[in-house]
Amino acid sequence: MQADGTTGYTRDGTFHLNAIGQVVTASGFTLEPAIVVPDNAKTFTVGQDGTVSITVAGDAAAQVIGNLQTADFINPAGLQAIGNNLFPETAASGAPQVGTPGLNGFGTALQRTLETSNVSTVEEMVNMITTQRAYEMNSKVISTANQMLGALTQKL
Repeated sequence: MQADGTTGYTRDGTFHLNAIGQVVTASGFTLEPAIVVPDNAKTFTVGQDGTVSITVAGDAAAQVIGNLQTADFINPAGLQAIGNNLFPETAASGAPQVGTPGLNGFGTALQRTLETSNVSTVEEMVNMITTQRAYEMNSKVISTANQMLGALTQKL
């Protein structure tokens, strides 16, 4: 939940607790629905189905305090990046389909696991160098064409 009350979606699972015990994103935005961890919580776990549980001192039984929800979009590429790893819904993305992790193709939640990049650094560096060389060649062609036009203009 953004400061202005609108919902932003994120793939960044780096959650932590704020000063009042709310589970928040790395940028400090609260989750929706809000999950608050009480001060007396000894452990905090997230199940693959998104169930958030705690244990308190003197009680070995886990207590469920909330559930993480995941959202899917018809066109994820249509989401608008607004910074802080937040993406609000747009007309191009379509409405979010909200569900429980592990059900109906929504994937699972894995505690203490972050998704890594799916880009090959070496391959992208090669692509960048190739693009840079193509740009340099095009720049030389334009410079040569300018020189030729200048010489032609002087002869007229």
